[in-house]
Amino acid sequence: MPCEKQPRFLILYGSQKGQAQSIAEGIADEAAEHGLVAEISCLSRHEEYRLERESAPVVFIVSTTGDGEPPDTTLKFVKTIRAKTLPSDFLKSLHYALLALGDTNYANFCNCGKTIDKRLQELGANHFYATGHADDGTGLEVVLDPWIEGVWDAIKAALSKMSSSSHPPLKETLSDMTKENPAPTSPPHVELNRLSLADNKTPDSIKAPLDSDSKLTLGGLPSTEVTGLSSESDAAAAKSAQEAQTDQVREECVVAEPSLTYSLPPLSQSSLNVPALPPPYLEVTLLLEDEAEKFNSSLHTETFYEVPVTNAVQMTRGDSVKKALLLELDISAHPTMTYMPGDSFDVLCPNRASEVDAVLLRLGLQDQRHQRVQLAVRRDTQKRGAQTPPQVPDNCTVQYLLTWCLEIRSVPKKAFLRALVDCAEDSRQKRRLQELCSKQGSADYNRFIRDSSLCLPELLTEFSSCTPPLSLLIEHLPKLQPRPYSAASSTLRHPGRLRFIFTVVELPACPGRPEGRRGLCSGWLADLVAPVLVRPGTDESSCGQAQLPQIHVRMRPSGTFHAPTDPTAPLIMVGPGTGLAPFLGFLQQREIERRDSPDVAFGETWLFFGCRHKDGDYLFREELEGFVSSGTLTHLKLCFSRDAAAAAAAAAAGEEEAAGEEAGEEAAASASQPPPACPRYVQHNLLLHSQRVSRLLLRHDARLYVCGDAKNMAKDVNDTLMEMVRAELQLDQLDAMKTLATLREEKRYLQDIWG
Repeated sequence: MPCEKQPRFLILYGSQKGQAQSIAEGIADEAAEHGLVAEISCLSRHEEYRLERESAPVVFIVSTTGDGEPPDTTLKFVKTIRAKTLPSDFLKSLHYALLALGDTNYANFCNCGKTIDKRLQELGANHFYATGHADDGTGLEVVLDPWIEGVWDAIKAALSKMSSSSHPPLKETLSDMTKENPAPTSPPHVELNRLSLADNKTPDSIKAPLDSDSKLTLGGLPSTEVTGLSSESDAAAAKSAQEAQTDQVREECVVAEPSLTYSLPPLSQSSLNVPALPPPYLEVTLLLEDEAEKFNSSLHTETFYEVPVTNAVQMTRGDSVKKALLLELDISAHPTMTYMPGDSFDVLCPNRASEVDAVLLRLGLQDQRHQRVQLAVRRDTQKRGAQTPPQVPDNCTVQYLLTWCLEIRSVPKKAFLRALVDCAEDSRQKRRLQELCSKQGSADYNRFIRDSSLCLPELLTEFSSCTPPLSLLIEHLPKLQPRPYSAASSTLRHPGRLRFIFTVVELPACPGRPEGRRGLCSGWLADLVAPVLVRPGTDESSCGQAQLPQIHVRMRPSGTFHAPTDPTAPLIMVGPGTGLAPFLGFLQQREIERRDSPDVAFGETWLFFGCRHKDGDYLFREELEGFVSSGTLTHLKLCFSRDAAAAAAAAAAGEEEAAGEEAGEEAAASASQPPPACPRYVQHNLLLHSQRVSRLLLRHDARLYVCGDAKNMAKDVNDTLMEMVRAELQLDQLDAMKTLATLREEKRYLQDIWG
């Protein structure tokens, strides 16, 4: 007789902002469809699992944060398995699969997952499925979707193998379970080319919990298969899909290109693999003031300090493309708020009031905005381990919830889009939401939602018939995260003060966003300090006696991004734009240390700084020139990208006029690369001084720091450094990469970068 008990496996996740947790919960929710029971736990809850005794397959979902660091929830686990006292066969009975999440815009891609994977292997653990490395820089789903589709057969194969030796009673059930879908005896092939994953089988359509496939055949049109719909919505889905396709044919006569709300063949006429509907698990009750307990909003900010903004200065000229602001905070009332140059801190910011109002209006809750929210887990939920989200305080108001607790600016995940399908009344919009969350619609999802950073208020504006319940938002929207900023000061120069600089982020208009919008925190800070802002050409007295604004902050000490403790070590800093911030603190501190220790032979200091225009965007010009004059900064290397481009274009135009059209084309081509005497970007300046910088770094124990944009600048600087190392040491590219990796491991090549 086969065992009636469904076989189990364990899911362990390590998450910083909820991404890995969400994926882990999705896998757990889907387990029942495959005849499995999933137990799920956070890696921080070490009392809930014992890997050395685990008799079931284990699936790890692990993200990476910062400069390749483990998430806070994973730190203790990593420390535990790294213990040198553990024997090499400590985890010999463990069979596991691991999915690592990362972003190739950052240097140490998937570093936490790779670290755990390597250490588990060293302790004797066994892979039952190939490790996946999902890249948020190109779209997690490129690796995530096929990895999850292939993991089910691999789990069943592992269970069958493990049960045959350890649990004979389960053997018949597991054999029966794998007969219909025989699992591979070895993990499916995984190709990591820019870290994508290819399974060597074609997965079937994802089935819904009740196996409710709906084949919708329309007269004169191809059949449309939509999988993953809940049984209650099958009839409505079939009808809406038929109406949608009929309407779509009419639309295609006038729509030349696809958009957020419209698609074209072949997608508009394709069968769709739609994800299973995530099981709802929250029950939301709204209470009047006299029915609810008093809500204490201070509990939500108990880890933050409220501090006044004592100074706000616009650092860029009024006609600059980017607006950079300097803010100074008074932290003298909080003695425990200490920091070092190189540290960062968090700013707690709210969602934009107009966007909160738009969501309230769509949900029909504008008149209930001051009612209290009471959450409970639904008794009938099929979600395993369901619990109320910890980011939602007890008895907060609806408005407080949407303002301070939920990230309504987050890019909607496909699971959220799938849940919104059933909330749309218009048949065309319902079909389009199905397309956007389907495998076949991945390109459109990336183009119109992910790459455009489209958010919930914008999505609801475009899909006007979609009215989700409040519970759906709480279930799917992540926690509103504080925004990190680098300290741009030293307490030796500015005691009791904390300075920082930032650019007001501007997101351009795009399909789904008719008008551009500003970054959430940078836009909020700019509005907050507007009454006291000192603009170019004015002084502080012109701002009157406006009340000083207050913000909530908390410190984020850096473990590594600090100036070297050895003052004789050379210091090389690369920080274009607002990436200059931590190096202002470095230099302020170094200047005072040199004054207080005149007998110490301090190492030389290099700063590579760049911006668009010398006259409009050169931040802290007087202070940097002062550092040079005092001897604190040995070498200040500057570049101004737009000024250099204009000079190169003018030179090319002059050559064209002098030498004729053919010669002019050659000059224009050569001008696309900046001439040595006119560097456009910081990496070009590094190349100009390649020999001296390389020798400091490779032969004189220098420290190299890079701060700024991850997507372009940091990559270009890293490529330049690789070329410099290759030339200096006469290495091939692979060995040059290894040399840079060694510098990182020795903490002599450090980055503080952001996407």
